[in-house]
Amino acid sequence: MKRLIFRTFFVSILLFLFSSSFSPAAEERPASYEAERVKVLSFIIRQHLSRHHFSRKTFDDSLSQAAFSLFLEQIDYQKRFLTQSDVLELKAFENLIDDEMVLGQVDLPVVSHRLMKKRVEKAEQMVDRLLRAGLDFNLQEQLETDPKKRSFCATASELAERWRKLLKYQTIINYLEISEQQREEGGRGGQGKGHSEEALWQKAQEKTRKSFQHLFSRLRRQDIRTYYSLYLNAVARAFDPHTNYLDPNTEEDFDISMKGSLEGIGASLREDDGFIKVVEIIPGSAAARQGQLAKEDTILKVAQGAGEPVDVSEMRLRDAVRLIRGKKGTEVRLTAQKPNGDILVVPIVRDVVNIEATFVKMASLVDPKGERPRFGYIHIPAFYRDLNANGKGERGRNATDDFRAALETLQKDGVRGLIIDLRNDGGGALQDAVNIAGLFIDKGPIVQVKDSQGQMKTLSDPEEGVVFGAPVVVLVNKFSASASEILAAALQDYGRAVILGGEHTHGKGTVQALIDLDQGYFSRKMEKYGPLGALKVTIQKFYRVNGDSTQSRGVIPDIVLPDRLAVLESGERYLTHSLPWDRVPPVHYEPWPAAAGGLDGLRRESLERVEKNSAFARILQETALERKKIANTLRPLSLDQIRAERKALEQIRNGKELRFEDYQVREAGLSDQKESALSEQLVRDPYVQQAFLVLRELAKR
Repeated sequence: MKRLIFRTFFVSILLFLFSSSFSPAAEERPASYEAERVKVLSFIIRQHLSRHHFSRKTFDDSLSQAAFSLFLEQIDYQKRFLTQSDVLELKAFENLIDDEMVLGQVDLPVVSHRLMKKRVEKAEQMVDRLLRAGLDFNLQEQLETDPKKRSFCATASELAERWRKLLKYQTIINYLEISEQQREEGGRGGQGKGHSEEALWQKAQEKTRKSFQHLFSRLRRQDIRTYYSLYLNAVARAFDPHTNYLDPNTEEDFDISMKGSLEGIGASLREDDGFIKVVEIIPGSAAARQGQLAKEDTILKVAQGAGEPVDVSEMRLRDAVRLIRGKKGTEVRLTAQKPNGDILVVPIVRDVVNIEATFVKMASLVDPKGERPRFGYIHIPAFYRDLNANGKGERGRNATDDFRAALETLQKDGVRGLIIDLRNDGGGALQDAVNIAGLFIDKGPIVQVKDSQGQMKTLSDPEEGVVFGAPVVVLVNKFSASASEILAAALQDYGRAVILGGEHTHGKGTVQALIDLDQGYFSRKMEKYGPLGALKVTIQKFYRVNGDSTQSRGVIPDIVLPDRLAVLESGERYLTHSLPWDRVPPVHYEPWPAAAGGLDGLRRESLERVEKNSAFARILQETALERKKIANTLRPLSLDQIRAERKALEQIRNGKELRFEDYQVREAGLSDQKESALSEQLVRDPYVQQAFLVLRELAKR
């Protein structure tokens, strides 16, 4: 069908949608409740996306193709069920999704649901046959672990071979986990009943069987509404990765991803093409204290203590979180896959978040000999702001007030420079980023905001005067995003700070709004289809005062240091359909009179120090190994080879940590005290060390 016809008769289509859809005699064949409901949803979502999304994309074949690709990834991202002929059948809809959204006649989810139901049933039978026949663990072969590098299988026999390798790989991983758990409990393989090699392999294979039984059981329970939701979400994500359709159940998932699991492990999670991925580790949480789970990790399985692990791939986020959450003091064991393919079991004792650990922290870095100036250190974990008034006219706790208080304390202590640590700061309240930037300049613009209508708004320093006028160094990494990028960019543009970190920050320069789909379009005839859920839409974009967007490129540090995160494809530039970097006209601003000059000299001196620094030598060694592993996604299906790979990485990671003697750390009221966790962290952090040394050079000027 041609879009021109639909759009020429747009008014007629709307009349068709809201008259024939609700009239019992209007259609020759009655539509199901779910089909009628998706008609309502397709109209409402299309209207909101067309009116409010920043990109102003149109519903055309290009958008349809993007949505089709995203939908296909959602239903079979790992290419374990559909064959090439199945995909060819579904491709008949590749250029029709925009048409379906206009007419409200949505057929792709119906066809896909019917097809996947058959393929899941066949796969379940196939897995049962393969496990009954037994697996050959002596055969030397490899498995492609990156779904992006796999093709859909051409034949049933090719699909069976893929499943055989998947089962073999999973069984080897299970064997290693069982063996390691026995060693932790003090047991030895081969001693006692049930501890023989044969018994261990049988136990590992049984774990594999149960894991996939859970997977197939979940997939069988997916109904047509699930496929409609995946379809509408694919349409939304074709606009950009942060635009999503949230069905009523997924709204709970959204709350989880925004708030984190506070009573449990303390991790914010997201559902990503059938996987559960870690978005953020909440400071002060059980996961943060345990230390092994990290952003961008994929959670494959969840076990309650020593119980049987449950496979959470293809599981909805809310169901996975129910397994992960639990009572304080109980243990959950997460089987996590690192971005390089390494798989490890992470035992975490559930606890409530130590709220104090989520707030601004400060310390004073003092030269051991007392011959050089002392510098301040302030860590901002997030730009938090309590918007709930207590009814007495007092404002809630926020990052601005805490930062200012820390700064004033450090000034009383006589610091002559400041390190602001924004690493792993995923953002938060824009207001606080603007306010904190204003503490370092007299007056002027901080950030520009552009909406979907092209209207520009400039947010400026809310008060005149400079609170802190000494040199500043800002630490960033790939997980510094949104509001933290605005603060770093403003201080960089004004020449007010030297930015240190990896190659770039995250690059999220957009703002989203959550639209309740049950508001605004309801009529009495439509009420029976509610609740409809919500739509998260990208409505604005951030720009620096120099006119550059923070989107995609992020903030490029003035001094780039070797980075453990360099191997991760983390950031907006790596996300499908992310909005591009662009520019707007700059606004007038006055650079800092004593702007940080001589950056070339600082870079050269820093590079010389890094080349002689054993901590950075270890980081470079580790990242080289990680790059090699990420590039080679073919995994050996050999117990000895997998075990050897694990040991090689452990030897690097378990090397003796270094302490830096350039400074001593004082915290709290900045009086002498015993070493705390923060003190110990700062004297072992090579990035803080480099920031201290750069500040020392700046203080000489």
